[in-house]
Amino acid sequence: MEISFDTIETSTLTKAELSELLFEQLGLNKREAKDFIDAFFDLIASSVAEGQDVKISGFGNFKVNTKKARPGRNPRTGEPVVIEARHTVTFQCSPKLKDALMDS
Repeated sequence: MEISFDTIETSTLTKAELSELLFEQLGLNKREAKDFIDAFFDLIASSVAEGQDVKISGFGNFKVNTKKARPGRNPRTGEPVVIEARHTVTFQCSPKLKDALMDS
């Protein structure tokens, strides 16, 4: 099964456009398509928020990184401050996606 993105008119793919593609090409009704897309992204977001890495085979990995506290300075006053420890998320695309980008 292959989904075609030929009907997309903008350079940005939105959740609404994804659900429209599911409606048009897979025959889901509009409500099911919207619910499917929302559930998919909610699952990714909640997994990452819990600190779990998410791997989507053939697409890429969302990896949670922990940054340590470090010294910094207030750019307005020059006063030294401590930048608190925090979590960040990075995305690394799969080799398959990388190859597809290079071929296009």
